[in-house]
This record gives sequence, C-alpha cells and structure tokens, in this order.
Amino acid sequence: MFCRNVGKTERIIRVIVGLVLLALVFVGPQTPWGWIGLIPLITGLLGWCGIYTLLGKRSCKS
Repeated sequence: MFCRNVGKTERIIRVIVGLVLLALVFVGPQTPWGWIGLIPLITGLLGWCGIYTLLGKRSCKS
C-alpha cells in the first residue's frame, strides 16, 4: 500500500485542522467550503500525502 511520509506531529495538526474545517459545514457559517477539510483529515489519518510523494518530501523519521 502507501508508505507513510507524514510525521506524528504533522498528522495531529492535519487532523485538528480537518475537523475544524469540517465543523464549518455543520455549525457556524455553514459554508460548503468546509468540505475541503476532508483532505487534511484523511491525509492525517492515513499518514500519507500524495503531494509529498510527488515532491519527494517526508516529515516522518522512517
């Protein structure tokens, strides 16, 4: 499957940012732009980022 390329701290930040953005869909201004929060949420949960793969970047130790 995919090789992890996102570090632990960055994963936590991505999940938090994703949840905050998704909250905009259901509470607050209820804007559909909040669905963009799925991207950082999913990449944070999986620990893999496609853009990092394309750029050859890694933020994890292994």
